[in-house]
Amino acid sequence: MASKARLEGGPDDLRGQVVPITPPGQELKIPHRGGYEHFKATTRHEDAPEGRLTVYEWWERTEIAE
Repeated sequence: MASKARLEGGPDDLRGQVVPITPPGQELKIPHRGGYEHFKATTRHEDAPEGRLTVYEWWERTEIAE
């Protein structure tokens, strides 16, 4: 079973989403509206219907080079 994370911070339409993480513990780089939203793992966890989730916190946005 793949590990999953709860997103915290960042754009309103990503905040609170549950997403797969592979491999666990690494930065998440999510394509979003012409750029990437970057999330880092925290030491916090949350129990949810999907199981125990690591909370990933937004830390920056980068643009996709054209």
